[in-house]
Amino acid sequence: MTDTKKQKIIIIDDDKFLLDMYTMKFDEKGYEVVPCSLAEEALEKIKAGYQADIFLVDIVMQEMDGFTFIQTLNEQSLKGQSFVIILSNLGQKEDVERGLSLNVDGYIVKASATPSEVVAKVSEIVANKKR
Repeated sequence: MTDTKKQKIIIIDDDKFLLDMYTMKFDEKGYEVVPCSLAEEALEKIKAGYQADIFLVDIVMQEMDGFTFIQTLNEQSLKGQSFVIILSNLGQKEDVERGLSLNVDGYIVKASATPSEVVAKVSEIVANKKR
């Protein structure tokens, strides 16, 4: 058993197929994964004391969208030292700019990256922006 701490990642996506696929890919790479199909579910976990190292957030979701989730993290000081990375099919310039204006650490367009590439990009973002 190593004493290397597994990075904890909360993945928020209301598409069950994608959520399961990303959960599996991150798990294979040694992450401790908490999948959430609703942003509200993730907020409940955070408010209950779960501390994630990384939030991987879809934008288009039912009830609370990803932009609102990230705004809530910021406004309620729930982000801490966590990395926030958007993973969305919204790749328009306005969407990316809106996401980046929320002080996120990265923006990945789903359509332009395979699940394995998403894991690699998240790892790269975290490595390049060590807190």
